[in-house]
Amino acid sequence: MNAARNHAAGGAPAFLQIQNVVKDFGGGAVAVNHVSLDIGRGEIFALLGSSGCGKTTLLRMLAGFETPTSGRILLNGQDIVGLPPYQRPINMMFQSYALFPHLSVWDNIAFGLRRDGLPKDQIAERVDAMLRLVQLAKFARRKPHQLSGGQQQRVALARSLAKKPQLLLLDEPLGALDKKLREETQIELVNILGEVGVTCVMVTHDQEEAMTMASRIAVMSEGRILQVGAPHEIYETPATSFVADFIGNVNLMDGTLVQDAPDHVVIQCDDCQHLVGHGITGTEGMPVSVAVRPEKIRLVRQQPESLYNRVNAVVRDLAYFGSYTVYHLQLKSGATMKVSMANTARHSDEALEAGDAVWAQWDSTAQVVLTQ
Repeated sequence: MNAARNHAAGGAPAFLQIQNVVKDFGGGAVAVNHVSLDIGRGEIFALLGSSGCGKTTLLRMLAGFETPTSGRILLNGQDIVGLPPYQRPINMMFQSYALFPHLSVWDNIAFGLRRDGLPKDQIAERVDAMLRLVQLAKFARRKPHQLSGGQQQRVALARSLAKKPQLLLLDEPLGALDKKLREETQIELVNILGEVGVTCVMVTHDQEEAMTMASRIAVMSEGRILQVGAPHEIYETPATSFVADFIGNVNLMDGTLVQDAPDHVVIQCDDCQHLVGHGITGTEGMPVSVAVRPEKIRLVRQQPESLYNRVNAVVRDLAYFGSYTVYHLQLKSGATMKVSMANTARHSDEALEAGDAVWAQWDSTAQVVLTQ
């Protein structure tokens, strides 16, 4: 997939077009480096990356808080780069929620509508509709400090949606919530956004949040977009070693392409030979990396018959997570391998322990070969 330009999902005309945008703060600090994206109407699109990758700067340029050094940003065909934030049909919801502590929930949601000078009856109708949407009608007269974190998050969302923006920007929308509440709120937030039908661009460093909420994800690093795709595409077919390592857990093994056929390749690594059940664009002798997800690996005590896709190891330690156990293996080369296995039985006589000798094996469809 072209990392520089990726069209909106399904071939639909792009509602938001980011065209070759650069943000250079000077002194060699290029926060956003020639980024181009097409985002379709109604999409929930995630900008995913670690701190300092440029995702928040890109979001601030969409909002109008930063001006691009070069490039264009088109919303529904209109170039919005020259418009101040208050003239853009865009609303931004911050991680802190930024609710007014002295105002009630109702008045927080009404605040922007009052500033726009809407008639009182229209304000009341809009606020009441938003309260019903986020299921907070019975909390309308409470102050923000009287609400839970999840309820405050919904108030902030209702306030952002009250003005009916064409584009909603979310900056780490669930970062202030604890893990359990964050997981519950992710689906709730997606359902609300889907009901409204607003186009949404969200910034997050949380892989699970992006995978759960977004229809498509752009993985960013050092101001550039490395890959754009649906969550399953990013996870199952990462374009680079960085993307593979950033999204979920992965075992990366460096090796050499020793056999290159149209329907399979063989790659020699320090601890094993990989037989990959598809061809790649490459030449024999070239260095490559092989990525294998921990959940695609099986552990057995007996040596497998196949000479490929297997490695002898010792269980160094393990971590029990209830529904699954993660095993950390020590390989003969000194490298480590992580294996995740579902706990399908309550008790097992075959349970592995630290110090056990095992064989790890995987299918020829489990690997991804990376050339960069």
